[in-house]
Formats: sequence, C-alpha cells, structure tokens
Amino acid sequence: MPIEFAKYHGLGNDFILIDNRHSSEPVITPEQAVDLCDRHFGIGADGVIFALPGQNDTDYTMRIFNSDGSEPEMCGNGIRCLAKFIADLEGSQAKTQYRLHTLAGVISPELRSDGQVKVDMGVPRLLAAEIPTTLAAADAKAIDVPIEVADKSWSVTCVSMGNPHCITFVEDVAAIALETVGPQFEHNKAFPQRTNTEFIEVVRSDYVKMRVWERGAGVTLACGTGACAAVVAGVLVGKCDRATAVELPGGVLEIEWAEVSGRIYMTGPAQRVFTGCISD
Repeated sequence: MPIEFAKYHGLGNDFILIDNRHSSEPVITPEQAVDLCDRHFGIGADGVIFALPGQNDTDYTMRIFNSDGSEPEMCGNGIRCLAKFIADLEGSQAKTQYRLHTLAGVISPELRSDGQVKVDMGVPRLLAAEIPTTLAAADAKAIDVPIEVADKSWSVTCVSMGNPHCITFVEDVAAIALETVGPQFEHNKAFPQRTNTEFIEVVRSDYVKMRVWERGAGVTLACGTGACAAVVAGVLVGKCDRATAVELPGGVLEIEWAEVSGRIYMTGPAQRVFTGCISD
C-alpha cells in the first residue's frame, strides 16, 4: 500500500519522516530505506525516521535507518526533525515538549516559540567500554590518545552520546580529505561498532568549525550528536567552553554542557521541505 511521508532537514542533514504510529515495527525494511535515500533513484535523504508508539511512559518511539540500511542508536538533527514532524501531525493538539524513546534512552526535545528546537541530549558517556573503543582500558577514558589512520598519527578523544564518536582537533578543517579519511576512521579496528568521526577547528573557545563523517551515512552537512560530542571533547582537552557554538557546513548549533547536572543541551532548527507518497 502507498505510504505517505514528509521530508525534513536540520541544517541540511535531511530525513524522510514516516507516521508509523499504527505499528510498533517500521513499515519499510532497511533495504527499502536504502532505495528511498538514494539521491538519484529515490527521494534522497541521509536516513528514514519512523514515529512509532511510545514505550515506558514516553510519547513516541524513534527508529531510524541510515542511508546504508544500518540502524543508529540516535540522531541529534533527526530527533529535532521528528519533534517538528510530530507537532505537525498533532496540529492543534501538539505539545511544546515530548518524551521520545530511542535506542540511546529517553530524549526530550522542546519546541521553542522562535522555531528552534532545544533537546536535552542526556549525559555523555566517556568510558571506553561505553563508546565502545579499544583505545583505552574498558574502565578508563580515551582522552587525547593517539591512533594511526591513513598513514598518520592523530590525537583523538572518544565520547558516546548514545552512539560512538571519535573527535580530533585540526588546524584547518577544510583541508581534511573527508571522503578518504572518514571511512578509515569509521572502520578502524579500535571501534568494534564503527564510529562517527568529527574534525574540529577551534576559532575561539566558544566557537568551533566542524566537519563530520557519519557512521552509516558518510559525509553529511550536520550531525547533532557529533556537535555535542565535540564540545564535550573540547572541554575535556581544554579547548572549548561549556557553552560553544558549532559551525557545520549546513549551519550553526548551540551546544551547552551543564556543569552541575552534566547534561548536554543542543539547540538548532528543523524544517519541513515537502510531503509526498511512496507508491508500491
């Protein structure tokens, strides 16, 4: 049967959103998601996101298939788009804040009156076993540690925002050959579940530039969990303030790592582009 969808983006990180509230399982397969994400023969997107019924006292459940068919635990830009999508579906009954069940735990996006979406992303996980990575002992943190990738030694810090991130600070982020280096980080044996990789150029302690290679999606214009992980890494190595603006190719995210609670807050836009119907 035909499936209605909406296309949204958060800073150019774009997604196909599907109303899946009638079923606890996604209505399309990972293989079908790959076809839909194809930018020449499909709709074109970095992933397909499903709004499923809530679990454990949450409003909704978020599932996402990447453009390669893999399923990540969470997606920062995607969850902002999902919040806007849900509000659009609910119309006059829409709330300003939702509790969403994800594979990374419960995430709470808040729709602000200025059109931005602020998301409580939870507490970052720093132990090597939590990320996971073999760059440190399981009960230790991988902060400013060396790794050999693409015949070069890089200093990296590893953070989990429910999904794995490897962050490295560079002099000129534009000079990074992302399409070459990114896959070698993603599939490095130090990351048993693969990894997202963020390359960060510090402009000021409260403003950085970032490019990202996303696990399962490749080069994207923005990555919300990656921006959060980057600021955490920047604070840990003494390069960033706890409140830092992260400039991505698609725009700017405001990230705050609260000192008392330890929680990460991400604020940025989400916009509907168009709606349509997927035929059989």
